[in-house]
Amino acid sequence: MGQTHIIGSILGTAIGDAIGLPYEGLSRRRAAKLLGIPHRYRFFFSFGMVSDDTEHTCMIAQSLIAAGGNKLKFQHHLAWLFRFWLLSLPAGVGLGTLQAICRLWCGFSPAKSGVFSAGNGPAMRAAILGVAIDNVTHLGELVRISSRMTHTDPKAEYGAFAIALAARIVCQRYQVSGDDFLCQLKSYLGQEASEFTYLIHEVVSSVNNGESTVEFAAKQGLSKGVSGYVYHSVPVAIHIWLSHQHDFRAAIMTVVECGGDTDSNAAIVGGIVGAAVGKEGIPREWLNRLLEPSRNVKWMENLGIQLDSSIQLGIPRQPIKLLFVTTLLRNAFFLLIVLFHGFRRLLPPY
Repeated sequence: MGQTHIIGSILGTAIGDAIGLPYEGLSRRRAAKLLGIPHRYRFFFSFGMVSDDTEHTCMIAQSLIAAGGNKLKFQHHLAWLFRFWLLSLPAGVGLGTLQAICRLWCGFSPAKSGVFSAGNGPAMRAAILGVAIDNVTHLGELVRISSRMTHTDPKAEYGAFAIALAARIVCQRYQVSGDDFLCQLKSYLGQEASEFTYLIHEVVSSVNNGESTVEFAAKQGLSKGVSGYVYHSVPVAIHIWLSHQHDFRAAIMTVVECGGDTDSNAAIVGGIVGAAVGKEGIPREWLNRLLEPSRNVKWMENLGIQLDSSIQLGIPRQPIKLLFVTTLLRNAFFLLIVLFHGFRRLLPPY
């Protein structure tokens, strides 16, 4: 694990999120007609912005810095970040996450605030945990804390751990064998996750047979789009990662072209492949045209540097923050663009 992997994972999550955002909720066919090939940003002219996927990843990094290796401090800090994040009026909040944060504000402890949901919220913020935490037992504990704070269905935790494990492995070796990844996943999750590990077995078999991700998704009944259900999004994300381990552009374009929950799914893929290739492996034009006033590329790089330093020292530190007022104004601007996209979808081409 190192600074290059950490920064690459954070930035990869953000870029995937921003490329996929305007395509979110569209079928493969409609997305191709309405927006075209996802080779550039299409959110605000030729610029991109990030959503909750990136924001949650940054909050995980901040909580790791504040915790200094203490899992209870991590849980406490992340819970408060979730609370104040909701006060900043983010435009996109998953229903399960919204309910869980409301429960936090009502006095539920972080260990009991989650709701029974198998959405991909925990998975979208899991890659940074895999990059930052070397010990697999400690990694599993932090994945569980992060997942159950919002989603208590074990499926959500299994999916999140798979993403964290993938991100951990890419920091250790250049080329990853799907069979080796599956073996490690089974070893940790055990028999209770047999339904999920069978899905990943199908992923590995598909990749070994040379199938494209689009072909694999179609066989899974996802030809119109990949939903935010964790047993849909995570297998497709793993398939794309194993197929494009060092080609960030191809990985992101492939996941967006699959349709569905494109911003979260692209953020998941970006977090893994970004960790493998680092900042230098992410297309420079995508980095340069990210339109964020405060949570920009430089700020995320600094967050990654601080996280790496915190890991090396093993002591808690005060993480860098964003101005609350600036975030509110940014979110208001973001909401206006989201509403524009919503109205635009009412018009042809259909």
